[in-house]
Amino acid sequence: MKVCLICVEIFAWGKYGGLGRATRIIGRELVKRGVEVSAVVPRRSDQRAAETLDGIRVLSFPRWLPPSMIHLLRECDADIYHSQNPSLGTWLALRAMPDRLHVTTFRDPKEKEDWRIEFMRPSRSRMQVIMNWMYEDSGLVHRAVRQQDGKYCAAEFLNPKLRRKFRFSADLPLLPTPVEINSEAVKADSPTVCFVGRWDRRKRPELFFELAPRFPHVRFIAVGQASDPRWERQLRRRYAGIANLDLLGFVDQFRSAGVTELLARSWILVNTADREGLPTVFLEALANRCAILSHVDPEHMAARFGYHARSAADFERGLATLLAGDTWRKKGEAGFAHVRRHFEIGRVIDLHLEAYRSLMEA
Repeated sequence: MKVCLICVEIFAWGKYGGLGRATRIIGRELVKRGVEVSAVVPRRSDQRAAETLDGIRVLSFPRWLPPSMIHLLRECDADIYHSQNPSLGTWLALRAMPDRLHVTTFRDPKEKEDWRIEFMRPSRSRMQVIMNWMYEDSGLVHRAVRQQDGKYCAAEFLNPKLRRKFRFSADLPLLPTPVEINSEAVKADSPTVCFVGRWDRRKRPELFFELAPRFPHVRFIAVGQASDPRWERQLRRRYAGIANLDLLGFVDQFRSAGVTELLARSWILVNTADREGLPTVFLEALANRCAILSHVDPEHMAARFGYHARSAADFERGLATLLAGDTWRKKGEAGFAHVRRHFEIGRVIDLHLEAYRSLMEA
């Protein structure tokens, strides 16, 4: 079996988002099962036209020249072209290889309000947001979605949004994001909370940093970096002097165990973003028995396995609530059981292979 993964990013070469992380994990695990996996993505800094990453053959094209994808998609010669969220690449794959199977997993569909948030708090620039909209949400992308042989979503809560956005007549079946379960997680002796993700404006990391002075007995650890270096420098200048706040910066979880070790000892993961899909880091945190403190509440994960902060002012109350008694531990244990049951990496890759085989046999 030959599978080509299509995505706007893969977790490498300076691009470190959740879509790229999921794409890389799925590709890596399919390779372990004997599948020949390729990926076609926009080229990033220091990335060559053809690379090998965890056994995945990664082909890239200049970001300003999407039509050049067509010869790469043909070169992959895959049985199945699997988009990790729809994009112009989904439509180009149909044009390049019309006689093959085409599949999409919807991971982070955006409606008007989502795009408005992206535009008002851009990672780099508002022009970049407009370009992203053209690449991910144009009429050609919507046409390609209707022509897919298989359509799946990464989480149940996305189905109502997908029915509104694409007018689907029924809910889509699930192909969840795979996550490694850490049954050996050992928590720190003293209260420890963490932030793992991009320090972009939309993610609002300053809300996490500003919690630290209010909880001097708690250790705050932030992993990540901003897409805009100037914004990151501003954040570091503003918050570097807080005694119980560690600004670790970026840690590549595919090259070191640093992120897993941090989640293993943390009591609580804090997510301050004002818009998300189902963050992969939620699943990774729960797989390490962390409670979740978050403004976004996909699948009610924050409400069930932590605290749903309904406003920026609610994070302080939420953290105090989780730290009281053993609340964080009980929530983290419940989340661990949920993730192990639904998102464990072996089970999820089995679901991918079952979906592929079913389509090929139809």
